[in-house]
Amino acid sequence: MSDDPEDRMLGWDESVFRDEHVFEIDWLPETFKHRDTQMETLKYALRPAVRGSRPLNVIARGPPGTGKTTAIQILFDELTAQTDVKTVRVNCQMDSTRYAVFSRLFAEIFDYEPPSSGISFKKLFSQITDKLVEEDEVLVVALDDVNYLFYESEASDTLYSLLRAHEAHSGAKIGVICVSSDMELDAIDALDTRVQSVFRPEEVYFNTYGQAEIADILSERVERGFNEDVVGPTVLDRVAELTEEQGGDLRVGIDLLRRAGMNAEMRASRSVETEDVEEAYDKSKYVHLSRRLRELSDSETALVEVIAAHDGQQAGDIYDAFSEQTDLGYTRYSEIINKLDQLDIIDADYTNVEGRGRSRELTLNYDADAVLERL
Repeated sequence: MSDDPEDRMLGWDESVFRDEHVFEIDWLPETFKHRDTQMETLKYALRPAVRGSRPLNVIARGPPGTGKTTAIQILFDELTAQTDVKTVRVNCQMDSTRYAVFSRLFAEIFDYEPPSSGISFKKLFSQITDKLVEEDEVLVVALDDVNYLFYESEASDTLYSLLRAHEAHSGAKIGVICVSSDMELDAIDALDTRVQSVFRPEEVYFNTYGQAEIADILSERVERGFNEDVVGPTVLDRVAELTEEQGGDLRVGIDLLRRAGMNAEMRASRSVETEDVEEAYDKSKYVHLSRRLRELSDSETALVEVIAAHDGQQAGDIYDAFSEQTDLGYTRYSEIINKLDQLDIIDADYTNVEGRGRSRELTLNYDADAVLERL
């Protein structure tokens, strides 16, 4: 083999990647590692649906990037392929009201979108349940990131409609899986008592992955996504270590591998080095922030911008600047503060202010420049 460095450089039409799609968040692994207990509990809860009965309800909790959505996708794929059970996963970041959730259910059941206006919730609901009874289908609904329904005060009404469907329409069989990444949210306690009495879920906890587990899981992506010998054990261990530092969120590690590969290509290198990982980490560590900011409304984004410019100031002072931009009232302003606090984008801690009593101090949980760059 030649020792000429030029022989080890990538050509312009070459890549370190074998299949870059492997580093997309929605790519499903062939083997779902270190989640056997959680999968068994989910299967136990859904087994009645296969027999034509209403399944047990489930609440799946765990920090971000611990495999909750992947578990649902794998189970739903199996149910769709092997049974007549109808499954629908709703992204509650996108569909954060009861009407939006049922519109998504309608679209998945009928294979077309409901009218954008002029149809009441009652009619939308009855068309869905009519279809289920007519086809004698059991419906399993996964409310992914259900915490967003709580942030918008829509969770109780949404779950009540789903869980009481069999009372409104005899023969309707619907089971619900609630998936939450907000570890401070006690979803059951936060529901109305009328919902608590019928929800009674099986609880599944997705614990944070350890460094060795992270390396084991990411090794499959390395094998399938990169060409041979592009990522060595030392580099993979460093990616796992940095991922663990970010709460064990696999999405950080997946993004870190992809960006490190791109950095290697920028150097025209055939292998990813530790320096590529370290450089990529400055961006990959903000993967949670980027995801959360993308889902904000215009008014919520506007408040984040104002807080970035007035970081650490009192809520009343920040409201003055915010109202100049949006003309929104203080009630809506307070609601947005609460949501941003729940999303962990800001801290809104009460402090004693001389002459003004208790007031909330608003501070970003991230570097202001990093936030503004991602808005």
